[in-house]
Amino acid sequence: MPVIVMILALLGITGFYALADMISMLIHNKRAGKPFYYRSFEFIAVIGAPLFFLLAFDYGKVNDCCADSAFFSPAHRPAIYTLIFLCMGAYYYSSLREKTAPPLAELLVNCLLGTGLVLAVLIGIHAQDPVMWVPGIPAVLFFYISQLVRNQRLLLDEITGQQDDSLNPVNRICLAILRSNLYIRFPLLLVISVPMLLVISLFLYLFGQKPDSAIRAFTETYKLGLSQWDYKCENVQCGGHYLCSVAANGHPGIVKPVRLGKRNHHFIICNRQLLVSNAFEELIREKFPAVHRRIRLQYDKIGDRVHRNYEWYSKKWVSDFVYLAMKPAEWFFLFVLYMADHKPEQRIARQYAPWS
Repeated sequence: MPVIVMILALLGITGFYALADMISMLIHNKRAGKPFYYRSFEFIAVIGAPLFFLLAFDYGKVNDCCADSAFFSPAHRPAIYTLIFLCMGAYYYSSLREKTAPPLAELLVNCLLGTGLVLAVLIGIHAQDPVMWVPGIPAVLFFYISQLVRNQRLLLDEITGQQDDSLNPVNRICLAILRSNLYIRFPLLLVISVPMLLVISLFLYLFGQKPDSAIRAFTETYKLGLSQWDYKCENVQCGGHYLCSVAANGHPGIVKPVRLGKRNHHFIICNRQLLVSNAFEELIREKFPAVHRRIRLQYDKIGDRVHRNYEWYSKKWVSDFVYLAMKPAEWFFLFVLYMADHKPEQRIARQYAPWS
């Protein structure tokens, strides 16, 4: 916790410096402070904060209804990572160079900076938790705006007094856009970014991504600001007999549900297999608690795998298959219950009983 607090404090200080830097660029046309200061804060905001966030809250995680879920959709993560790193590259290329690029290349660089601004806003909306991420968003926004202003000033300084007659029509259009007022130029950059993003998406399509993967990276997630998959977690009960719970949700003619039961304050479908399995676990827990703890530890690992892929296990034909595959285990559990318990059917009947 102290480390997180220190990181958030550093991001907050960086945000204030980035604001001062943007004001200095807009009013005085120069960076705030000495190069060492603005380069250090620039690195924290543009490189350090995004990398820390991706590694701590997204990389390697999966969509999970019952634990910390992935920030970006795992299937579409490469697309959004590519965009983030392209925006970083465009920023540092602009920041470290001494003169502008040719008009078309300069326009594309500025489009990536505009895309970076939009991405920062979308990530802030998606995060929802201001304590964990929002302190870094203003720093990114202010530095990117400062760089867009600096690019325009650098371009105007270079082309002052030059004639455009020798340029081809494409370059003349690019220069006209880049010379325009910031309030006009930024919307134009966003419009031009659409075909640029389309080209990037077509390139990523060669590596298995979808054309709209950058959008799906936000929407195909759970319990976040732009998530569209929250409905997949509505009927997911965390904990309990994972495989048997899955099996009980198959076609009624196959899995034969007998009644509703209550677990963790939620109603669940109970069939004979689920009740027998839970009665067997209860018996083992009473008679052999040490053995039960070991079995439960391994069974929880199976449950974690089920939760990580619950949208696949929620299909009824999969539930039917799991039910049939669990039949031999059900018969074994029933045999043990009748061998070790004086009233096995009473034990079975009280499992997940709503009145208890």
